[in-house]
Amino acid sequence: MPQRRLVTSRSQEPRQRFAEELRKLRAQHGLSLRQFGDRMGWDYSLFGKMEKGETLGGPEVVQAMDQFFGTPGMFLALWELAMADRTQFRERYRQYMALESDAVSLWHFAVSVLPGLLQTPAYAREVLGAGGLKGEELDQQVKARMGRRELLAGEDPPQFRTILSEAVLRTPLRDPLEWRQQLEYLLEVGERDEATVQVAPFGAGLHGLINSDVMFLRLPEGRTVAYVENGYRGELIEDAAPVERLQRAYDSVRDLALSPAESRKFILRILEEVPCDPST
Repeated sequence: MPQRRLVTSRSQEPRQRFAEELRKLRAQHGLSLRQFGDRMGWDYSLFGKMEKGETLGGPEVVQAMDQFFGTPGMFLALWELAMADRTQFRERYRQYMALESDAVSLWHFAVSVLPGLLQTPAYAREVLGAGGLKGEELDQQVKARMGRRELLAGEDPPQFRTILSEAVLRTPLRDPLEWRQQLEYLLEVGERDEATVQVAPFGAGLHGLINSDVMFLRLPEGRTVAYVENGYRGELIEDAAPVERLQRAYDSVRDLALSPAESRKFILRILEEVPCDPST
């Protein structure tokens, strides 16, 4: 069974680490660049440039590399980190992406938007587009986000729990059919052994996370970190005391939330309200 690997060791520069891992794994498989290109179905010169750090390739080839080498999400995470360098993403979000791929469990609370790990392509496109992305950059980020979903579908997925505020489920996509597909995908994920989906209904009232999205990441060495988003600002929290306070708030929300079985029924009721015909 493949082991999730820490993507922050060795070279700390994402583009260099990306090239380093590709060179190493190709050599371990005893393949020349030309042989590797033939196996992958891309021109070998592309991989030569990637190993030199001259290009990052696109999300399709990066996902294919993860599949070929049996490293679910590792190359895609490095690709996103390298892209983040290029597009000047916030430093703390870059750190979060690196930690996410190595976490053994992920516990999440959403105020208004589904987490990326649960989004369909249509949902991701609408959310990212609303944030200002467009054109080729939008296409690449949607493909990358879809690739990250493999984190929950690989051979050794982390344990995942999400608690969704009812507001998340009451904010549909513009296209009813796409919204139905998103709700159906959410139900599908909730059926997986390693995933738990709960809903915090409006009737739960005020609580300690009412204004914050938060993701807790439990890492292999046993420590837990939290990533908190408030509007357009995100913060990676690593100190034990504030993480513990956030965990207590999360536990309180979990106590207020519907059970997984009740949450599934709640989502099914919302799904029934969505028109099957987009014109209706």
